Amino acid sequence: MQPALYYEKLKGQKVVCRLCPHECSLTEGKTGVCKVRTNVNGALMSENYGKLCSMRFDPIEKKPLYHFYPGSLIYSVGSVGCNLSCKFCQNWEISQTCVRDYPYLKEASPDKIVNLATVRGDNIGIAYTYNEPTVWFEFMIETARLAKERGLKNVAVTNGYINHKPLAELLPFMDAFNVDLKGFTEAFYKKVSGASLKPVLESIKLIKKNKKHLELTNLLITDLNDDESDFRRMVKWIVEEVGKETPLHISRYFPVYKLENKATSVTTLLRFYKIAKEYLDHVYVGNLMSQEGQHTYCPGCGKKVIERNGYSTYRVGIDKSGHCKYCKAKIIACI
Repeated sequence: MQPALYYEKLKGQKVVCRLCPHECSLTEGKTGVCKVRTNVNGALMSENYGKLCSMRFDPIEKKPLYHFYPGSLIYSVGSVGCNLSCKFCQNWEISQTCVRDYPYLKEASPDKIVNLATVRGDNIGIAYTYNEPTVWFEFMIETARLAKERGLKNVAVTNGYINHKPLAELLPFMDAFNVDLKGFTEAFYKKVSGASLKPVLESIKLIKKNKKHLELTNLLITDLNDDESDFRRMVKWIVEEVGKETPLHISRYFPVYKLENKATSVTTLLRFYKIAKEYLDHVYVGNLMSQEGQHTYCPGCGKKVIERNGYSTYRVGIDKSGHCKYCKAKIIACI
């Protein structure tokens, strides 16, 4: 265990965690919604500090990040726990459990993680992923700080459900985010994820304000967040608040964990893809074996500039500075 950051001590050995908008009030021995932050003798402790469920090199596109060093590798690390309780969670075995109930955890220090990340010369950095990385805040920020000192990039794959102050502390060490924008109504977030939409939107805006690379993912779930009017409102909000150049990944849902809704139809997925393309420069589809919605096209001249086949990436029309070879429009900020 490691002493946690962002909490307040109250009378009677009670504590209030201030890391995320749940702001769990915990008596002695109780654990927060995240399942990894516990009141121990009147102090909040991080139970998953240095506890890893997975460490491996991944294609950056797997995060998914399509406009951040495309074609590169990144060292991906994760733990257990999450501050959301999504009924459709694809990683529920690690996100919806705690340290004592997951027997496969390995231990590593921040320094060891950074050293492992430098084993391969073609690796660009570290991705905090698999479970929700912000509930791993203490380990994440310490590792990211060391990685930054070693010239590595830091990437967070997150639900964005974190309070303003801890996110602001984390931002100087981070280079890119993929935020999972799960829907666009408070009712959906409350019913299906046990959370709230507004803090996620505030996190997205803060990330953009601090000029970090940002991509968004939306899992389209049959009969839950596939209302066309809500989707259009979401896409318009993206344009207005973080820019039409922000890549959006629309992923196909399959029944998993506690949700038995039918898999998203290919027809529906591609229809929403075309709707998003009306507003955004870069839209992609995920969890679908299809050539449509995989490649990157220049918003200036319309020519294909990055071709993808699975996780194989080919820069067919983009120069070393991230511009279109044909019309010189800016496509990729980080290449």
